Amino acid sequence: MMTRHSPAMPAVHAPKPKRRNLLTDLVRSREATLFVVLIALVAATAAVKPEFLNLQNLRDVLLNVSIIGLLTAGMTVVMLMRHIDLSVASVVGVSAYSVGSLFVMFPHMPIVVAMLAGIAIGLVIGAVNGTLVTFGRVPSLVATLSTLYIVRGADYAWVHGGQINATSLPDAFSRIATGSLLGLPNLVLIAVVVLVAIGVYLKQYRGGREHYAIGSNPEAARLAGIRVERRVMIGFLLSGAIAGLAGVLWLARFGTVEASTAKGIELQVVAAAVVGSVAITGGVGTILGATLGALVLGVINIALVVLRVSPFWQQAIQGALIVAAITLDTLLARSVARRMMRKRDHG
Repeated sequence: MMTRHSPAMPAVHAPKPKRRNLLTDLVRSREATLFVVLIALVAATAAVKPEFLNLQNLRDVLLNVSIIGLLTAGMTVVMLMRHIDLSVASVVGVSAYSVGSLFVMFPHMPIVVAMLAGIAIGLVIGAVNGTLVTFGRVPSLVATLSTLYIVRGADYAWVHGGQINATSLPDAFSRIATGSLLGLPNLVLIAVVVLVAIGVYLKQYRGGREHYAIGSNPEAARLAGIRVERRVMIGFLLSGAIAGLAGVLWLARFGTVEASTAKGIELQVVAAAVVGSVAITGGVGTILGATLGALVLGVINIALVVLRVSPFWQQAIQGALIVAAITLDTLLARSVARRMMRKRDHG
């Protein structure tokens, strides 16, 4: 019995996977670039002023950046959807003074209750912002700028020249800023927990990913079944709640608060978000990048003090960094668009 042998088939070799270039990946990673910039800033300042590298400066940077980082995280959630929240400064101010007043009236009030009170104040103002934007169709820039002035004006009328002093606060509350665990200030640990939670929400949960979808293309997101108005409202509620919590932490950090507390801080928050590669056009950005942006600005501010540079340069540098970050985002977006066009043409 004869057996037939099929003709030999040429061996088919699977295409070799392209090796990833680690250096290229690092260059393309905005977070890695920010980290390199941060290290370069620290090294350059330390080379000029070796006393810059001490534990007290490190502690000050971490404490200051913790509050800015929290506000930047809330701002990131809103900016991902092509909106902005300029009311965060007034929320911090009114939350700090309100919680301080509660401690004056109820000295033995639990710290958890104080934090919940601050968060509740932020939620109320966030709900007002969200309602104006989603149902009133008011542009977020106009809506939150109006809320900023309204809340700040009401705060001035309420405070009427008074202030809350650190002596009016219980020691247990003050230890939020002065105490530490495993060498890290308690305030920093609280901020890290909140930042990680928001980062996981944006990256791992459907609701978080919908923020990116809305920012990338609101109409396409609506056609895909995403409830855009609901998600925008949640974004403003998150931003308000985080700002309210930041007000409580501000009170613990500085002890003395008045009507002008945190005035102008909204500009630092927007600058940190933009420097951290959160696109003002929406759909792009991470909590890690925003936090690194806040760290970069925090190190610059401390470095200018150490180097005895006029504080007026802080705003000039922040403005220059914003322009540089927006220019870089524009160039990268155009580069990606050109590559996609070339691939489509060759395809």
